[in-house]
Order: sequence, then C-alpha cells, then structure tokens
Amino acid sequence: MKKIGVLLSGCGVMDGSEIHEAVLTLLAIDVAGAQAICIAPDINQHHVVNHATGEEMNGETRNVLVESARIARGEIKNLDDIHSLDLDALILPGGFGAAKNLSDYAFKGAEFTVLPAVAEAVRSFYNAGKPLGFICISPVIAAKVLGKDNVEVTVGTDKGSADDIEALGAKHVNCQVYNIHASNEGKVVSTPAYMLGPAIKDVAQGIEKLVNAVVALA
Repeated sequence: MKKIGVLLSGCGVMDGSEIHEAVLTLLAIDVAGAQAICIAPDINQHHVVNHATGEEMNGETRNVLVESARIARGEIKNLDDIHSLDLDALILPGGFGAAKNLSDYAFKGAEFTVLPAVAEAVRSFYNAGKPLGFICISPVIAAKVLGKDNVEVTVGTDKGSADDIEALGAKHVNCQVYNIHASNEGKVVSTPAYMLGPAIKDVAQGIEKLVNAVVALA
C-alpha cells in the first residue's frame, strides 16, 4: 500500500490547516486505496485566532503538532522524523497555517521564507522523483523551494499570489476549483481549493483529482 504524507500546519483556516481541505485529502487518500500519514512540525503557531470573531487571541499560544493531531485523530508524526516514514508522496493542504506556520508568506509576500524542515522535505521528495501535491495557498511554498526548477503551479486565478509565484521563478497556471494542474517539470500537482471555493462540494472535486493524480504517480 502506498504511503502518502499529509503535512499539516495546525487546526483551523485562520491560523492552521484548512480543516475541510485536510479532511477531504485524508478521505480521498483512503478511497484511493493508499495510507495517509499525518505530519506536522513541533513548533508554536505564529499566533492564535478566534475563528468565531476573526480576532487574534493575544497571550495564547498553541503548538502546531498538537493542534494538527486534532485533525489526525491523534495519529501524528513529527516533521523531523519524515525521512524515517518511508513515504511515497507528500501533500500540503492549505489554510493560513501554510502561510503563517510552514512559511511567513502571509506577512512578507514574495520576500518570504519557508520553515527549513518544510523546505528540506519538499526538496528531498522532488529530487527523489516522488510526487508532491499542493492545495490552496500552499503552492507558494512549491514556488519558493522549486522555482529554479521551473515548476508550474496554480492558486486558481488570484493575481497577487500568481505574481508572487512568477517572481520566485515558477510558472502560474490559472485553474478552476474542480481541476488540477500537473507541472511539466517534476511530479508536482496543485489545485486551487478554497482560493476559489465557493463550497465544499466544489473544493472536494479538485482535491479528489489531486490525490488520485499523486497516488497514481507514486
């Protein structure tokens, strides 16, 4: 059975993993006959957001690994141990956690940096010829790490993020929510998900296609 890593960034769209995207990914992996292995870095979130109000909760801290374990039903692995897990592919769901915890894209735009352990994981999978899936905003991470390799990704039709992706050396391809884009360079697959929405049924179509493509390439 193929083992697909799912790199989570917390629990909740505003400060962690987008929960719909993460769960749809886990479901699609299971339906495809593969095994999902949830992974997260053992670091504190950039901040904590009250999802009922959208306001930052000053003075509160949460751990990305601990919060991600909520989505994984407790079955979570430390990102530091990724190379011992014998994974066949890696998928990054979206949510602001990808842009606040796995990177600082939310704050620095095209001048952002990627968490070193995340960058190393993405690069190592790419170099090993193992497929990578990027959902929602996470393709900016692919652009940052793999831009010099001329990879192609999509965040839907968002011009600001698309311009940043192009500035990093990658190519942005416009894409509808129910579709995916597979890069001509490397086994890199992406889908817009909630960068476009509008509803979970629409997002589900693209994520299912992405997972199926990644599993087939693995």
